[in-house]
Amino acid sequence: MAVPVSQAWTVASYVLKQKFTGRKKYPLVLMLEPLFRCNLACAGCGKIQYPAHILKAELTPEQCFKAVEECGTPMVAIPGGEPLLHPQMPEIVAGLVARKKYVYMCTNALLLKEKLHLFTPSKFLSFSVHVDGEKEHHDFSVCREGGYDIAMEGVREAVAAGFRVTTNTTLFDGADPNSVRRHFDQLMDAGVESMMVSPGYTYDKAPDQQHFLGRAKSRKMFRAILSNRKKTWAFNASPMFMEFLMGKKELTCTPWGMPTYSIFGWQKPCYLLQDGYADTFKELMEAVEWSNYGTESGNPRCANCMVHSGYEASGVNYTFGSLKGLLQTAKAMFMGSYTDPDAQDLLNKWEPTNHGPLVQIGAPQAVVVTTSVNDKMTSMAGD
Repeated sequence: MAVPVSQAWTVASYVLKQKFTGRKKYPLVLMLEPLFRCNLACAGCGKIQYPAHILKAELTPEQCFKAVEECGTPMVAIPGGEPLLHPQMPEIVAGLVARKKYVYMCTNALLLKEKLHLFTPSKFLSFSVHVDGEKEHHDFSVCREGGYDIAMEGVREAVAAGFRVTTNTTLFDGADPNSVRRHFDQLMDAGVESMMVSPGYTYDKAPDQQHFLGRAKSRKMFRAILSNRKKTWAFNASPMFMEFLMGKKELTCTPWGMPTYSIFGWQKPCYLLQDGYADTFKELMEAVEWSNYGTESGNPRCANCMVHSGYEASGVNYTFGSLKGLLQTAKAMFMGSYTDPDAQDLLNKWEPTNHGPLVQIGAPQAVVVTTSVNDKMTSMAGD
């Protein structure tokens, strides 16, 4: 199974409780961003383009715990920036584990081997390592030669130490489906528990604006990748979200499904868009005009989005929304090899794209500080 039985049961119980109480808009995973500082400068990233005083700021453990209690989700993802640059990250993770939250600590793994001893293996903790493909493709994606080797060394060290390890792969235009499938084999051979894959989002701040996938290209690519699936592959994603990527399922975005809390507060409306900030989770849920977001809204910023943070919760909601959804999900879990001769033909005829030479972009200086963001700064940033 892609996740422990205890986690699957906890999440299912939580979702069913929301259904039984008639709560239509509920969060599934809290995206907790304790800092934006990073030791990489990926061309497709729209999260770290901030002035120095913002990159030096970080949430305190107490602020993190308060946000988690406010939101009430059973799962917490910790993206960034690079979380391992936060000097109190072991304390934050330990506090979340003590609260029995299932934590996915995202990392590019450049520091994972060095800092692994600061963490304790637990069923509640998974290192979610960002690996964007085979060696050449990953290094190109993160603009860092040798990044793949360091990341995979971190993966193997963490697995050997008894930690849960998952991976996160973001695909852009020019990705080779045959290479991605080999990449899945390599990850499973390295001992990872499960893998997540998603198309990239067109961040306005991202240095590279030319290689984001549109919806038609995304569906074609993911059909080629995810059809004729190998039994050895395990994915950390809703089967309905995976079918959505392949063009087999229509889902509507649930932007409230993965709310984001950062040094600025609760981000409106979602992890990907920044239309202001709320002081509390309650204010976020009540103040946002949710009908203004998602592909069906006509909002041009949502037109091509098929990202995990917008549609994973949609897939889970579909599963638990009806008997039909449950049966379709069960079928996908136990019989979902998705045999598709036309998809195999796509793979056979796919022509790899030459992405050109790797350009190594200098990462922002990783200054380790212990200063947290005060109320004044949060207010200023949200104006």
